[in-house]
Amino acid sequence: MNRRKIAKRLIYFGLPLTLVLLVGAVLVTYFWQMRLQKPEEINMAHHQMAAGMNGMDNMTDMAGMEHMDDMESTSSKEGAVSCSSITTPESSAPIRKFDLTAARTTLKLDNGKTIDAWTFNGLSPGPELRVTEGDQIVVTLHNQDIEDGVTIHWHGITVPCSQDGIAGVTQDAVPPGEQFTYTFIATTPGTYWYHSHQMSSIQVSKGLLGALIVEPKNGSESDTSTSETTAFYQQLGSSMLVNGSERGLTIPGKPGERVRLRLINSGNETMEFGVDGAPFRVLAMDGHDLHEPGLLEGTIVPIGAGQRYDLLIQVPGSGKVVVSSSSAKGLPIMIGSGSQPQHKEDGLFSFLDYGNPLPEDPVLHVKPDRHFELKLGQTLFTKSINGKSFHDIPPMTVKEGDHVFITVSNEGGGDHPFHLHGHVFRVLSKNGEALQGSPVYLDTLLTKKGETYELYLEADNPGLWMIHCHNLKHASMGMSMMLNYEGITTSYRVGTKSGNLPDL
Repeated sequence: MNRRKIAKRLIYFGLPLTLVLLVGAVLVTYFWQMRLQKPEEINMAHHQMAAGMNGMDNMTDMAGMEHMDDMESTSSKEGAVSCSSITTPESSAPIRKFDLTAARTTLKLDNGKTIDAWTFNGLSPGPELRVTEGDQIVVTLHNQDIEDGVTIHWHGITVPCSQDGIAGVTQDAVPPGEQFTYTFIATTPGTYWYHSHQMSSIQVSKGLLGALIVEPKNGSESDTSTSETTAFYQQLGSSMLVNGSERGLTIPGKPGERVRLRLINSGNETMEFGVDGAPFRVLAMDGHDLHEPGLLEGTIVPIGAGQRYDLLIQVPGSGKVVVSSSSAKGLPIMIGSGSQPQHKEDGLFSFLDYGNPLPEDPVLHVKPDRHFELKLGQTLFTKSINGKSFHDIPPMTVKEGDHVFITVSNEGGGDHPFHLHGHVFRVLSKNGEALQGSPVYLDTLLTKKGETYELYLEADNPGLWMIHCHNLKHASMGMSMMLNYEGITTSYRVGTKSGNLPDL
């Protein structure tokens, strides 16, 4: 009888107590891991010392610990260069000036619905900034009333370190009533976009973003007698929009006319696009033209968060073309007029063998000076790189002129669009298979679980550069780190003390 009473007491009291302890442990672990996203104060130029050397176990640097010693001695030298001093050189290039005012706004959508948003110049997406290759871009950001401050990051554009718009790394977030002027050269034609990089997962979803298009200075064969349209997809709160509309786009097109369609995915999830009614070509990825792209038909094109794809579509002799995504139901892009085309799916687009290789490709003969391995995954409540999160992740540290190889593996936790600031990288292989088609240069690489990519990077832009998942929710959960050049410092700090929280 006593044993039964003891057993009953264990069941009545022991199980609830165990449950309470378990829940308590989970909560403690959650808040312990979440603290990483809101440190009191971190210098992102030197946080390697705070993170410790354990991270090197999973990050293979070809120069090993000797390179770490060099970094410490270099960073302490009086000759160190501040990120804020790395600016755009004086230029005689044509100047294009823009003013962007960040403010809280009530938007009225084209379906009559109103939504509270944070906007640039009263719009979300903000004004499309369209410039010409070689132009000097001067953008003055005004913060009207965004309490936590705001910045602008030029996604995919190679800018000097001081102009990258990263709160706590390249500048302080601009407080209400203040302003900041960005100056840079539009060096590479293509499709890009801009967004706030202060509390980015929050501010982008509230509407602080827009398109930036750099037109080629001398035109190109594909642009001759070709019209073009930008389709900017965004998740504004609970509303999915394209160019600010909840009704899709209609593009006039005459039979035989060619249309360059610039697709921008500014949301957090992968979008898969189908083109019905005509064959098409993928002209460019992330603003960089592909070499001799071939015709595709019925091919589904996956576009990761932050990525841009330029499609070339010729309007058929009869009927219209419909470009659509299951991720944006009710937001089709209709080109031309006539009967509705039949939907067709014939596999996913792969850049492994798309287009043609260059006759002579010097990159294929480059030997690496540095080699890093990055494993993207999930650790309990955080998204991680090599099992660590945010400032606990040791930076990749390089010297100017280094040839850098980076192995990126997705080990789980969802799609991870790998985005690198200040550079473009070349994709060399996927799952051990070398690319056989056109060279592919990106600033954002969509990775899915189980995929491994080998990337090549030329360290040609000294600075302090963020690397993060462009599912900004994943970045806010810790999947964010740095690529730092030796000898570059910053006077800015990330953390609650300064209020600079770039990836919250």
